[in-house]
Amino acid sequence: MPAKATEGAGGLRGAGEELRNQMRSKRQLRVVTLLSIAVVVLVVLPAFFGLRSATKDPVFSSLDALDVPAWAAQEAVDQGSGSRWCFFECRFRERITQSEQPFKETTRAYSDALRAAGWQPWTVGACPETPVAADQGTYSCWKRDEFTLDLWVRLPECAVDQVAAQDPAAAGLQSTAPEPTAECVGSTVSIKVQNAIYDPRGKPETGGQPLIGETPDPVLSNDPLLEPTPAPS
Repeated sequence: MPAKATEGAGGLRGAGEELRNQMRSKRQLRVVTLLSIAVVVLVVLPAFFGLRSATKDPVFSSLDALDVPAWAAQEAVDQGSGSRWCFFECRFRERITQSEQPFKETTRAYSDALRAAGWQPWTVGACPETPVAADQGTYSCWKRDEFTLDLWVRLPECAVDQVAAQDPAAAGLQSTAPEPTAECVGSTVSIKVQNAIYDPRGKPETGGQPLIGETPDPVLSNDPLLEPTPAPS
């Protein structure tokens, strides 16, 4: 009996030790899992979204979100320069895309989409800098929050090439004008966006006058009230 009791006690002790080892392993696995989730939430995801935010300009993302028909936004090409945070120079964005419809229909589609997105028409001087002929395209300016936007919808590039080929000045440089290889339809869309604080349009001209701060310098004149009172003799 004492031998069996000792054997039973050893078996219970071994089973208890095995149970404690299993519980310890599960606890360690749970801790590792929680740490992994914390690292993903606190480190990996912020780094991923931060990198995506740094590489993808939010202005181009807002242009992507414009509710324009697919035929009006094809073969988009984006270009940008400057700093998004206006370090030394504010960022300038330009998107050029192609439309399958003439410039009047394309202008109407983009104007409706801009209004729906919160943009307001902006009537300002130098918009455009060079007048656009009514049969060549449309040019309009828009403003929203801290941004200004120029929308230029014009004849397609193939039509411009054909007009240039028929120009007498250019015809003298070529023996024969190139024949069009396909029907030239559609229009070309150019969108330019910049920060309003960096856009000189709509701002009053200083006219060469010196800038005046919050406390302007005194202005001297010939007013006798400004002359010092003579000391009594």
